[in-house]
Amino acid sequence: MSSTSTATALSRQRIVELNDLLNETLAELDKADLFEESTLLATSLSALTAGHTEALSRHDLLNYYTSACGYAEILLEELDDTAHISLQTGLTNLVTAIRELSETPEGVAKANSSYKLEPITTTVGSILVVDDQSDNRTVLERLLSRVGHTVYTADSGEAALDQLTRHPIDIVLLDLSMPGMGGKTALTKIKADPKLRSIPVIVISGHQDLDSVVECITLGADDYLFKPFNSVLLHARIAAGLDRKQWHDRELNYLHQLEQRERFIRATFGRYLTDEIVADILEKPEGLRLGGDLKEITILMADIRGFTQLCSQMPPEQVVSLLNGYLGTMTEIIMRHNGTIDEFLGDAILAVFGAPKDDPNHAQSAVACSVEMQQAVAAVNRQHQTANLPQISTGIAINTGTVVAGNIGSDRRAKYGFVGTPMNVTSRIEDLCEANEILISDATKQALRNGDRLYDKGTHSLKGIDQPVRIFGVKWQN
Repeated sequence: MSSTSTATALSRQRIVELNDLLNETLAELDKADLFEESTLLATSLSALTAGHTEALSRHDLLNYYTSACGYAEILLEELDDTAHISLQTGLTNLVTAIRELSETPEGVAKANSSYKLEPITTTVGSILVVDDQSDNRTVLERLLSRVGHTVYTADSGEAALDQLTRHPIDIVLLDLSMPGMGGKTALTKIKADPKLRSIPVIVISGHQDLDSVVECITLGADDYLFKPFNSVLLHARIAAGLDRKQWHDRELNYLHQLEQRERFIRATFGRYLTDEIVADILEKPEGLRLGGDLKEITILMADIRGFTQLCSQMPPEQVVSLLNGYLGTMTEIIMRHNGTIDEFLGDAILAVFGAPKDDPNHAQSAVACSVEMQQAVAAVNRQHQTANLPQISTGIAINTGTVVAGNIGSDRRAKYGFVGTPMNVTSRIEDLCEANEILISDATKQALRNGDRLYDKGTHSLKGIDQPVRIFGVKWQN
C-alpha cells in the first residue's frame, strides 16, 4: 500500500474532525490531569494533516500513526466511561482505523467505546526502547511506565548497546530503520554477546514484509510486531518475554549456586580425599553406595623414624607445625604421581596407586613417588632448621597386590578405602625400614619394568603373614 492510499484509508477529514474535537475538550481534560497526553495527541494529529505526508514512505507514515495511536489509547484508558462520550467514540474509531492499516489480524483493536487496556500480568521489568522517532519512544515509555515497568530509551543501535552495558535490561523493544547502526546490526551484536544474548528482543517495525520477519527471527529476535502495534498484544508479548528472562535468570542463579557448592565440596573434601575421588563422587553419585571391587594396586606407607621420641621433646604446637609441613610436602608429591591418600595415621601416610583411577604402571608410579619423597626430606629439613624444628628422616615401604577397593563403613559414615592382605604386608614391611630407606616387596619388583636400582634384602617372615616375603631396597640417592 502506498503512502497515498494509506492516507486515503484514514482520511484527513476524519483526523481534522477528531483534532477539533480534542481541542474543544482540552480545558476539561486539563482538569482530569490529561492535558499533556491530549496535547501530544493533538500534535501527532496535526502532523498527519500536514502536506509533507504525501511524500512519505509507508514505513515513515506508519511511525506517525503509531504515536497517534499510542496517545489515543492512553487517553482511552484514563477517560471516565460516562464523560466525553463523543471524544471516546472518536478516539476508538481512530485506533480502529489505524489498526486496519497494518492489514494483520493482531492489528485490529476492539472498536468499542468502552474498551480499556487491562494488562494481563503484574510482572514488571526493565525495558529498553530503541527507536529513532522521539514520539514513538515517548509513547512506548508512557504506555510501559504506567503499568510499572522501568523504561530506558535509545535513538540508535549504538546508543542501545551503550544502555545495555549501563543498566540491567530485561527486554529490548527494537526498531529496524534507524540512522547509523540499524536494528538488524544491533540485534546481531546483542545475540553475539554472551552477556546479552539471553535478553529477549521484540522487533517493532513498519517493515511488514515476510522477509524482514524471517530474517529478524533468524538473527535471534524473540518476536516481531508491526507498527502501529496493538498495546494489548505488546503487553502480552512483554509479559511472555519477562517470564522467559526470569526463568533464564533463575537457571543462571541455580547454576552459579551449584558451581559454588561444587567448589566448596572440592575444596573441603579435597583436604581429605584425592581430586580423583572427589571428582568421581561429583560426576557419578552412585559411587557413594557402599561396596567395592577387586583391584590390583600398589600400596605405599611412609612414616617419620623416631617420631614418638621427637614428640616427647617438643611442645604440641611445634609437633603440629612439623607434621603439617612434612605431610603437606609429601601429599603434593603423592598426588603428582597420581596416588590416592587413604589415610594419615599420625606421622604415617598410607597411599595407593592404581585406584580409584586406573594406572597400568601403578608399581612404577609408586616407586618413582617414593624416590621423590625421600629426596624432598632434605628440603623439609632445611625449612626445619630455619623454623628451629628438629631434623627428620623417613622410611617408606611399598607392596603390590589385589585388594577390595570401595566405600567401606555404614550408611551414615563411610570412606573410600582398601581391604586385603596386601595392606597388612605393606605395614609389616614398613616396620623393617631404617631411616632414609625404601623397601619394596617381590610382588612390586615383578610389576616393575626396570629393576636396575634395586638390591636384595633377603626373605623375611612377617608377623601375621603366612608366607615369607622377599624384600628389595631401592637406591634413591644420586
